[in-house]
Amino acid sequence: MSPLQELIAVVPQQGQVRWIGVRPQSRGDMLELQAVEARREAGLTGDHARPGPRNARQVTLIQWEHLAVISALLERPAQHPIVPADLRRNLAIGGINLFSLKNRRFRIGQAIFETTGWCQPCARLEERLGTGTFQATRGHGGITARVLQGGIIRLGDALCVEPLSASQLE
Repeated sequence: MSPLQELIAVVPQQGQVRWIGVRPQSRGDMLELQAVEARREAGLTGDHARPGPRNARQVTLIQWEHLAVISALLERPAQHPIVPADLRRNLAIGGINLFSLKNRRFRIGQAIFETTGWCQPCARLEERLGTGTFQATRGHGGITARVLQGGIIRLGDALCVEPLSASQLE
């Protein structure tokens, strides 16, 4: 294994769930929760995401620290910052760089997830939050994930990266 591969393989940080939300309807308001059930191949209970093993966007996660970056890029006053519900992500995670989860499995509460890609901003954000939102969110939109093992997720739960398998180390 090369030195770069060794650095990528180790993720010493642990994240923490700072916010949980579901979208009961496609364009409806977000519902903020204290806890939610992640269901294997189906996403989060109460979220409108299409279930099924081929759906790579079963759950969306955003890095908590990026909310301040997006707010600053939009020149939002401190009393009106961007909040997770504005960006319509399911989980806001603090304390870990979500991009370090590329091609990784991770545990939150009782559930195990697999990263499936980057969560790109959509044009509707621009409509909802104003001019410049699309560009401010690019690179800060978070990740998408698939539920591999169901379980309950609560506010404050840790996000722990699962060790790489032998085949992933090759």
